[in-house]
Amino acid sequence: MTQTLFQHGTLALLVPGLLTGTLTIKELLEHGDTGIGTGEGLDGELIILDGIVYQVQSTGHIQQVTPDFTVPFANVHFANYRSLATFNELNQEQTYHQLSDLIKAPNTFYSVKITGTFAKMHTRAAAKSQPPYATLLATAQQQREFQANNVQGTLLSYYSPQLFHGAAVAGYHSHFLAADKTTIGGHVLDFVLTTGQVQVQIFDTLQQHLPIDNSDFMQHDFTKDNINADISQAE
Repeated sequence: MTQTLFQHGTLALLVPGLLTGTLTIKELLEHGDTGIGTGEGLDGELIILDGIVYQVQSTGHIQQVTPDFTVPFANVHFANYRSLATFNELNQEQTYHQLSDLIKAPNTFYSVKITGTFAKMHTRAAAKSQPPYATLLATAQQQREFQANNVQGTLLSYYSPQLFHGAAVAGYHSHFLAADKTTIGGHVLDFVLTTGQVQVQIFDTLQQHLPIDNSDFMQHDFTKDNINADISQAE
């Protein structure tokens, strides 16, 4: 059975500040029940679990979004994970290293879901900006960071091959949501895992969807942008 990752937009289009929402959540959920993304104007961080879309705002408040909420960028897929392992007492670098060693799929996309207890969780969420939008780096500076200790929850990550850096961010791109849906969430900056059940889903198909009805995207000259460096710095 084909395993498809659906991606709307690219990280590269965020670099020059093409932050207009170009797909609704209702449309996005036609392509998956699990995923991550951001809202129009980098309006917080999204994590999608079991078909429910949670938005972590820059205030730290976590809420569900409406079907007409729009996104400039998101990854989604229909969950069909398989159990991989139980991880204990690992920091972020050790976790990602062990994942890569066990999965052995550096040249394709896959998703990892870790459900468990985290001794430390450090996340961020960007504040929504208004048009005319600034660049990704400028907008990302208007973010809030959050930390929690001994928190239970779900870390949802997408791995992208180095070949696709720009379309996505090479390596692991992770979002987190606390089990109580209130304590902490957002784009993951750092963590220490106490214990967690690890699941993986490897994709053989990338469905890349582009906002061709958006004139700013269609007419923008990306050769003038420092895409790789700006994505690496912002992420």
